[in-house]
Amino acid sequence: MIDSYRHKGLRKKLADTITNKGIKDQKVIDAIGKVTRHHFMDSGFVEFAYRDQAFPIGAGQTISQPYTVAFQTELLQVEKHHKILEVGTGSGYQCAILLELGAKVHTIERQRELFLKSRALLTEMGYKPYFYYGDGYKGLPKNAPFDKILITAGAPEIPVELLKQLKIGGRMVVPVGGSSGQVMMAIDRIAENEYNESEHGHFSFVPMLKGKQ
Repeated sequence: MIDSYRHKGLRKKLADTITNKGIKDQKVIDAIGKVTRHHFMDSGFVEFAYRDQAFPIGAGQTISQPYTVAFQTELLQVEKHHKILEVGTGSGYQCAILLELGAKVHTIERQRELFLKSRALLTEMGYKPYFYYGDGYKGLPKNAPFDKILITAGAPEIPVELLKQLKIGGRMVVPVGGSSGQVMMAIDRIAENEYNESEHGHFSFVPMLKGKQ
């Protein structure tokens, strides 16, 4: 898989861009500067790979804007060896960023086309998350609890079933809202039946859908 000096230079510029936009966690900035985003995009989009923009990846989905990926990742407060549930594998780019931070990632995707594509790509790139084809709304109760849960699609409401799979002391990051946009939420589980919620700005994600297809 080709990673040229030009690609490396463009990634450095992208890391500088997200830093200038307010990302402060150096581990996140370094991960953005390391992961070869051009490998997650169709060849026709390679020239756009290191722009701070979202792009279509098929099946009605997009590869998220790098700043958004960095923002969610920073908000998630990832530590090495954290067990993370990622709901919505998509292109696999966000998953690669989490793995670069040393997390143990369980990633679930409901679209079979994307599940097969991202599993093959991440494996070829040497990444080793745990892949699941299924309904993200249900999560992975058999693998719970998780230190962190990251949802990469716009949820109409906070998914209660997923909150139950969060460790006490754990955090969920989820964009909540409808088609007009979402509010980024961080939800901390502080006791068995007690959660703290905080809002962190407005974003636009593809909708989170139920079931498999």
